[in-house]
Amino acid sequence: MKNNYYAVLMAGGVGSRFWPVSTSSNPKQFHDMLGSGQTLIQKTFKRLSVFVPTENILILTNERYNDLVLEQLPEVKQDQVVLEPAMRNTAPCILYAALKIQKMNPDAVMIVAPSDHWIEDEAAFAKDVTTCFDKCEKEDVLCTLGIKPTFPNTGFGYIEYEKDTIEGLKKVRQFREKPDYETAKEFLAQGNFLWNAGIFMWSVNTIVNAFEKYQPSQYALFESGINAYNTSKESAFIEENYPQAENISIDYAILENSKSIYVLPATFDWNDLGTWGSLYDKLDKDGNNHAVVNAKVISDDASGNMIRSPKDKIVVIDGIKDYIIVDNDDVLLIYPKAKEQDIKKVLNKVKEAYGDSYT
Repeated sequence: MKNNYYAVLMAGGVGSRFWPVSTSSNPKQFHDMLGSGQTLIQKTFKRLSVFVPTENILILTNERYNDLVLEQLPEVKQDQVVLEPAMRNTAPCILYAALKIQKMNPDAVMIVAPSDHWIEDEAAFAKDVTTCFDKCEKEDVLCTLGIKPTFPNTGFGYIEYEKDTIEGLKKVRQFREKPDYETAKEFLAQGNFLWNAGIFMWSVNTIVNAFEKYQPSQYALFESGINAYNTSKESAFIEENYPQAENISIDYAILENSKSIYVLPATFDWNDLGTWGSLYDKLDKDGNNHAVVNAKVISDDASGNMIRSPKDKIVVIDGIKDYIIVDNDDVLLIYPKAKEQDIKKVLNKVKEAYGDSYT
């Protein structure tokens, strides 16, 4: 384990497609979505702490989730929780964290990783990340992990890489937006496209210099607080200045501009756990092809359902196939898996009819 290794764990999202379990006050990363005994953020933190010193892991999250982070990660100190006072997408918070780390250790290399993904082979994950770290320590490059596509998914962005590299890290040609189905099929047929998992590695100097080059106003805003970072004055500076940051993703701000990006095809199984359907795909199934979390199920003429309830609650279903069945506190959701992308619309209807307390 190297002292120059740092991690930034992204934990500010709401995960509204996992409603009613995931809510704005308690989003999915703070829930045990897999029924494993650990929440997603706990699993991610443990995965990173295998090769990154615990004290070098920063948690990037919204102010309202500060107490949840400290409760679920007791090994984390308050100064490791980097709080966003406003939602400004991924670029501003990554620059903010990078400047903090650069001030701590100018020789640092860092990984930026979502807190709510499912990764099966954690040893392979560690090996892939450290391979990228090695590259970033030696060269002025940005690295990312790409996932080998298994079907023409239209819900992910894609990374197109140069075909002339046979093994290892590959030079990125361009990042591609979420495609339609026919375009996704073309990507797979070409053979040099990977899913964009949103996992990035770079040295702090390289990413800070990239912001200075490609996002000079954003850089100037955050660099002006360099004397305050990691001191008692940081909070006041961020409260005043962070809301002024441009709302822009790291993809648009940096990755689509840089000519020095490399992608490593991941050697581990991965799922972004973005929807109830993706969770269903990853969970073990019972004899009726149900994926069950917490519930005790009695099933007749029913199959293919995603079922989640409070611990050991008995759920009796008859004649229901391919549905999402989620019983959570004050909300019961019974919804077709085929329409899971519309759960955000349902959430808005609930909000309009019954207020924010259920969302």
